[in-house]
Amino acid sequence: MSFEMFVPGKAFFGIGSVSKVGDLMGDGMKKVIIVTDKNLAKHGTAKKVEQILTARGVDTVIFDSVEPEPSVETTDEAASLAKKFGAQAVVGLGGGSCLDVAKAVSVLLTNEGSAANYQGLGLVTNPGVLKVMIPTTAGTGSEVTFTAVLIRRSDGFKGGINDEKLFADYAILDPELTVTAPPKVTASSGMDALIHALEAYTSRYATWFSDMFAEEALRRIGKWIRVATWNGRNLEARSQMQYAAYMAGLALVHAGVGACHSLSYPLGGMFGVGHGVANALLIPHVVRANALCCPERYTDVLRWLGYIDEEAKINPRDGALLCAEALEELLEDLELPTSLESLGVGITEKHFPEMAEKALAVSRPMENNPRVFDKDLCIKIYEEAMK
Repeated sequence: MSFEMFVPGKAFFGIGSVSKVGDLMGDGMKKVIIVTDKNLAKHGTAKKVEQILTARGVDTVIFDSVEPEPSVETTDEAASLAKKFGAQAVVGLGGGSCLDVAKAVSVLLTNEGSAANYQGLGLVTNPGVLKVMIPTTAGTGSEVTFTAVLIRRSDGFKGGINDEKLFADYAILDPELTVTAPPKVTASSGMDALIHALEAYTSRYATWFSDMFAEEALRRIGKWIRVATWNGRNLEARSQMQYAAYMAGLALVHAGVGACHSLSYPLGGMFGVGHGVANALLIPHVVRANALCCPERYTDVLRWLGYIDEEAKINPRDGALLCAEALEELLEDLELPTSLESLGVGITEKHFPEMAEKALAVSRPMENNPRVFDKDLCIKIYEEAMK
């Protein structure tokens, strides 16, 4: 086995670590755009970051129009504001949507045209400006990945700007900022982190290095996701989940994710379903489809999530299928949707062929997946998930 190992950027972890954001601006850094959403602006979190930067002598402008499933158009709007303001750095504050837009704005400040021009792999020419990512949810891993996932409103296409120039220069992981996340957000983002780790561990490109991060993330998520969801003021649970999400992100960076992510993209692009919710709903069905391709690995996941004892002997095939059942049980515990029908967004079986084609077009995760997916198998997964 041969592989590359790296940890992108520098991360600061701990309660109160958001106070470091001002120190990360060099002496010549006088203008910064904060990219966030309406909720964080309303609750004062964005203002808090602004005040820290102002105390450091930095002028700021806040862009707070990022939507839950961010669009190319919104990203272009944020970049236009940043250019007019003369921003020298970008601070992303919020969930994965805000961080993705912030990373894209960073490179749009140094590259011409729309964000749509760069959706693909390795299409960014020039490095972006300084980027500092401050997640307020524990799940997406956007603070450590090189992807910004955006929807084109014109055709409903959902795709990522995937380029190493999107890696954050700094990440600030302050668990206290996640305390106000409501249960549904905590649960769906936590499941997103779980699926990053699970799919990285079962990826065709998994390595000893990525496995280390995946295991660490899965053990912590299995123990703490329910506590963080239903007792959000528990700072230990919040801290454990914030750290686990970062570990899962590192696993993703090195090994990639799988078919579940590809299958979830049409749910977001065509119907506006949140990324974490879409992934969580589909993952039990994807695990069943993949089960016999790497049963030992799915049995490891079952063990790390706390469903069987460390020393318990179990047939790998049984363990892999039990892993799917365990994930379904977890969704019920977290009160997340368990069927496409229950989403109430108008998905019907007539949409499945188009959804399958769009899922297969998200080719990189499909290439990572342990089983080869074709259109028929994609449709079958959607059919199983319908009820």
